[in-house]
This record gives sequence, C-alpha cells and structure tokens, in this order.
Amino acid sequence: MAENSFNIWLGLLGLLPLVVYIILVFRDWEPLPATLVCVLIGAIITHQSLISFGDVIAKSMGSFLALVGLIIMLGRGLGEVLTETKVAHTLVHGIIYGIGVNTKKKLMLGIMLADMVVVALLGTMAGGVAIIAPIVLPIAAEVGLSSSTVAILFQAVAETALILGPFTPPVVALLGFTKLSYLDMLLKVAIPVSLITLIPTWFMVQRIQRETEEKAAYPRQEGVTKFIPTSTSRRATVTFGLLFSIAIVYGIIVKASTSYVIVIMLGLALATGFMGGLKLDRILTVFVKGMAGNVGMFFLFVLLEPFINFIVQAGGFAALAQLFRPLIEIGGRSVVVILGGVTGAFGISGAVVGELKTLHEMFLPLLSEYNVSMTAWAAALIVATRVTNFIYPGGNMFSCLGFAGSRDVKSVIKNGVVIAICQTVFLIFYAILFA
Repeated sequence: MAENSFNIWLGLLGLLPLVVYIILVFRDWEPLPATLVCVLIGAIITHQSLISFGDVIAKSMGSFLALVGLIIMLGRGLGEVLTETKVAHTLVHGIIYGIGVNTKKKLMLGIMLADMVVVALLGTMAGGVAIIAPIVLPIAAEVGLSSSTVAILFQAVAETALILGPFTPPVVALLGFTKLSYLDMLLKVAIPVSLITLIPTWFMVQRIQRETEEKAAYPRQEGVTKFIPTSTSRRATVTFGLLFSIAIVYGIIVKASTSYVIVIMLGLALATGFMGGLKLDRILTVFVKGMAGNVGMFFLFVLLEPFINFIVQAGGFAALAQLFRPLIEIGGRSVVVILGGVTGAFGISGAVVGELKTLHEMFLPLLSEYNVSMTAWAAALIVATRVTNFIYPGGNMFSCLGFAGSRDVKSVIKNGVVIAICQTVFLIFYAILFA
C-alpha cells in the first residue's frame, strides 16, 4: 500500500490504548490492571477474535519482555536468599561502619554507597531500600539526619543504581533494545547520567538538611539492636561478592546474552545459600518464595508485548511519527533523540521496562530512517525513565518516603525537579553532539 494512502486519523485512533494507559496510571491505577484494560482495548481496535487473542498471549510468553519478567522474578528470588543468609545486611553494615558515621556528611555518603550497592545487586528499588532502612534509620537518629534528607538520598541513589547494575531490569531491557554492550552503555551513557543526578542531589540535600533537621528529626532510640555480622554471614558475603564479580567480568568478556543472567542468578543463589548455612531444600523454598512476590510483575511483562504490538498494528506509532516529521526534518536526528527523551519523561508513566519498550517501538521507524546513534538513543531512554520517576509522585517516590519514615513529599519533588532539569539539559546537548 502506498505511503500516502495511510489514514493518519485512523492511525491516531490506534494510540487510544496508550492514552488510556497514561490516564489510568496518573489516576493511581496499578500498572497490571491498567495494562490489562489497555490490552483489551487494543484487541478490540485490531479486531482480535478469542482464538487470535489467545494466540497473541501464547506468543508473548516467548518474547524478550517475558524473559525480562522472568529475570525480575529470579532477581527477587536471589534477593530473598541474600536476605535469609544476611548477606545484604552484612554488605550494608560494612559500608556504613567502614566509613565511620561521626558526621552527617559521612553518613550521607554511607547511605549513598549502601543504597547504590544493594539496589544495583538486587535489581529492585523497594527491596534494596527495605534492607537498608532498618540499619540506617537508628544511625540517622544518632547523627541528626532528617527524615527528608534520608528519603531524598534513598530515591535519588536507588534510581541511579537501577541504570548502573548489570542485571537490573532497566539495564537488561535497554541493552536488549539498543544492542549496545554493557561496558559501552555504562561508560558513555549511564555514568554521565548518574553524575548529572548525584552531584545536584548532594548539594540539594545539604540545603534540605539545614531546612528540615529540626522539624523532621528522627526521635533518638535507646538500646536499639544493631545488626552484627557473624562469621557465617561474612563467609557467605565474600562468596557472593567474589562469584558476582567473576560473573560480571566473564559476561563482559564473552559478550553474554540476556539469558546468561538466568544461570548467574540461580548459581549465585545456590552458592550463597550453601555458604550461608542453608540446605538445598531451604534455599529453593526461600528462592521460590521470593519469586512468588513478582508473579504479578511477570504477568505484566507478558501483557506488555501485545499491548505495544496492538498499537503498532493499528498504526498508532506510524501516525505519531508523521506528526513529528516536520520537526525532525528541520532538526534531523538530534530532534529524534530529544523528542524521544521528552516524550517519555513527560508523556509516559508506569512500569519502566514497559516505558522503554513503548518509546523504542514508537520511535523505531525514525531511528532507522535517520540512522540515529544507539548510544544517543540509550541516553534518551535513560533520561526519559528517570525524569518520570523524579517529577511524578509514583510508587518509587512513595516507597522511599515510607522507608525513610518521611511525609515531606515537597522536598523530594523539589530535588526531583532540579534533577529533571539537569538531565533534560544534558540530553539536549548530548543529542546535538552524539546523535
């Protein structure tokens, strides 16, 4: 069919599932029911029968997104083993007490390092911060950090860790979409974006600490029981750290595919569990218990594949690309990158991997046509997903506020707006220089 026969209005109707999804998410719907509703809308628009709809769901079970969903489940299982063996606790304890906590700034740095390591290793923001919080909060009370400061540090660093850890869901998805190597993505994109995030945050928390240290102070607790690592937990931690490091280096050397992560997570869970004093049946019980906590997330990722494919099939993204074309013809590939980042940052919310998939499919025809650098596109995808979480009061933000025992949403959003501005300006310059 000739290109000029494409009906842009019918194509725009194909965007209805995406529009409804955005509305539902911003009305505080959970991602899973919101996605299910929009998949059904997409099925109606594309005239799916019950049989063809079943075939679509079955096919999506073998998709890349379903693989990412499985990896997230495995990551939750590994995290449960690390918690059961006290490896995660030992890591946090070593970072916090290894630095020394006799000043506020040292504790801030300790929280940042602990948050970075645990979230990057576990690949889950809520799970990582949940482990750190019980150890950090009594120390924060003694040193005098405000709950507002701790909440900001929890979120800003955890969001950053999710784009640095080699096995985190956003990184796994990003590498799959862009086909970049982990090392290239890390050095050329993730680390620069991390610096643009953490440096402004460091200065912001100094100011917010001064403003809130009296009105948002933690009550000092007497006789708080602090976690003390045992010889068994230390042995398990050394084993985990050594094997994890070897796995990363080996994966980089052989340029391992995404499926490599499955073997590594299973292997790390078994080795760490045995060294932590657990028997095989207990390791598997704990691992499966952790995985069970993310069954809903796996189902979400299975639904994301038809969700996006129905929009593509209905011509939604093709219509959007035609609307963008006049701007892109003026600015070229740099505008493609900037539009991608801005569209994701301010126009799409919800599950991060789903947002990555949506943006990538939306702009894929333009990326190919204008031969856009995948490095620059990776920067757009990262900025898009990070800005969303920093400026919109979503699950990540409120989970960090909850773990910090803070109700100061204003201070967290204030820091988020500063980071969003810095990251958006960074993306504009990056697109102009490297697209």
